[in-house]
Amino acid sequence: MKKIAIATDSNAGIRQAEAKDLGIFVLAMPFYIDKNEYYEDISLTQEQFYQKLAENVDISTSQPTPGHVMDFWQQILNLGFDEVVYLPMSSGLSSSCQSAEMLARNFDGKVQVVDNQRISLTLQQSILDALTLANAGYDAKAIKEKLEETKHDQTIYISLETLYYLKKGGRITPAAAAIGTMLNLKPVLQIQGGKLDAYAKAHGMKAARMTMIKAIQHDLDTRFKEWDSKGETQLGISYSGVDMTAPNDWKEQVQKAFPGRSIYMAPLSLSISCHIGPGALAITETRILKP
Repeated sequence: MKKIAIATDSNAGIRQAEAKDLGIFVLAMPFYIDKNEYYEDISLTQEQFYQKLAENVDISTSQPTPGHVMDFWQQILNLGFDEVVYLPMSSGLSSSCQSAEMLARNFDGKVQVVDNQRISLTLQQSILDALTLANAGYDAKAIKEKLEETKHDQTIYISLETLYYLKKGGRITPAAAAIGTMLNLKPVLQIQGGKLDAYAKAHGMKAARMTMIKAIQHDLDTRFKEWDSKGETQLGISYSGVDMTAPNDWKEQVQKAFPGRSIYMAPLSLSISCHIGPGALAITETRILKP
């Protein structure tokens, strides 16, 4: 049986220490803050990132250089692995996936890049699924095919505390942001198939939370019904920022709405938080793959 390595980038939201515990590899994504380069969870912590965000300094996401990516894969192969399954963030949210696919051609099939259009908690579940498949004897190509076949078996709903960062990034107009702020409108966004789209608007965060819970319940009753009946789904919640008051309250609310379910909780990756700011809350549902 081939020795398969599972690798991803930090857009999955997995810390370097967590990756070590899981036995996977995480490529740290670069950020530019006031033109200085930082790497997530290497030279840039969550606390430092949100402090800089609060100071309104110029922060932008970036991609690692081709050489950096290929060195990362080669170092993994040099550890004695036969093949690498690499799961970057969704191609619908970044061009880094397409870049990785081109670079992988230099490795004669030893590196398989998975475009299963996920990010954050749903991407984390894909990584766990990849580990399960590798342990069951699947090779890298078979793992890639399985993960891409089931890429739509996940859902993310996310509500924002502030419209400021969407306005700053040019995703909504200043006029729309001003009206939304005045009316206390909280957008509820969804990620389906790798793209961030509008789902609903709610008056206040309390209503936004209920909108997300109802959306997940609907998914469980429809598209996830068969898998959920077999215990093959994972409910998760996520958040942006370092103040844990709202996230902990959100977890308690979700637990009451879905009693008896295990709920995985983790911060949103900085690549998402950079564009939506602190105070966001999210809920996810993901199918768990079985070999």
